[in-house]
Amino acid sequence: MKILHTSDWHLGHRLLEQSQQEEQALFLGWLIDYITSNGIDVLLVAGDVFDVGVPSAQAQKLYYDFLVQLHRTSCREVIITGGNHDAPSTLNAPKELLNALSIRVVGKASENIVDEIFCITIGTENLIVAAVPFLRDQDIRRAIASETGDEIINRYKSALVRHYADIGLACQHLAGRDTKIIAMGHLFALGGKTSESEQSIYVGNLGDIGAGDFPAVFDYVALGHLHRAQSIGGKEQIRYSGSPYILSFSEVGLEKKVVEIVTGEHILIKEIPVPAFRKILQIKGTVDDCKLQLETLDKDTQPLTIWVEVILTAEKEAVLGYREIFDFAKNLTVEVLKVTVKDDRKFEHLKGLVDSAQNVKTFTPLEVFRLKCDELNVDLTENTDMLDAFNEILQLVTENDKA
Repeated sequence: MKILHTSDWHLGHRLLEQSQQEEQALFLGWLIDYITSNGIDVLLVAGDVFDVGVPSAQAQKLYYDFLVQLHRTSCREVIITGGNHDAPSTLNAPKELLNALSIRVVGKASENIVDEIFCITIGTENLIVAAVPFLRDQDIRRAIASETGDEIINRYKSALVRHYADIGLACQHLAGRDTKIIAMGHLFALGGKTSESEQSIYVGNLGDIGAGDFPAVFDYVALGHLHRAQSIGGKEQIRYSGSPYILSFSEVGLEKKVVEIVTGEHILIKEIPVPAFRKILQIKGTVDDCKLQLETLDKDTQPLTIWVEVILTAEKEAVLGYREIFDFAKNLTVEVLKVTVKDDRKFEHLKGLVDSAQNVKTFTPLEVFRLKCDELNVDLTENTDMLDAFNEILQLVTENDKA
């Protein structure tokens, strides 16, 4: 049986206000072709299907068009779980209709854990999938009056580990002698490497679990949330597939992948590179250096417009250099989305850019927070609780905006 693990599509995502719909559509088309050409039997999507809880009509059309095309391929079963960016109600709304197409959706944790378990038979092989979505605090932890922060953290983490232990035990009871068991999850596992495009989803070490916290009964654990393809804790069978295209300039240079799992006497795991449908680059140097590099890129014929972040290395050019770069790029086919200065976390750089009418949309809330901390000489590497608290507040505000 051939299984494909992917996650973090973030349909509807915009990179610095630029729509990524073109590369998203190209990825989904490539995915259909790969599934067809390689006889994939089961597709797993481990959360963050959409970038926001109430996705645009265009993002939803991409999703449903893909599912319709997928139904015409060799793929016999599809299992989709919700991530922290997904609204459970959005994913679950067409659940019964999608069931008829063998597309199983688990938008949020169920009161009955068996609802997250799917038994699949293809030919003579049996597979059980524990489809665990992003587990929100209120979904699995019972609140207790007057709990301290540490008690909340410990109780939530215990509930998270217990959820996987319980579902692992339930799978074991259902499994036959040669049945393979796969778990899905959308969370941060200790040891995983992040990029700037992942939003922290826990406070402190709330929800941070290690490879050893997953029951040994799972032959493979398909994770979502981190955008770098990677295994966890030295365990090849516990891994993130990563996002299939660049969602942040911090991901430039990373090879994007999906993961193919082949069952049999032993599980075979193979990372499959995803083509880069749009060239997204960072260039560095003085203003003149960067102009030369942009001119060279302008001669590079690509199906989609090349997007560039320019990083100026001469601090004296910080104030006016960004405008010169933007003006120069107006006559090029290359599109400059962002101009920054090396070590631009310093407050004086931010002030200089803002005073020169830099478009504030190029800064994320997290970047502004880091810059303010730099101004106040607050070292976030030594005050991780403060960074986690900010991320939690940002998450709450984002969720309220989606409501």
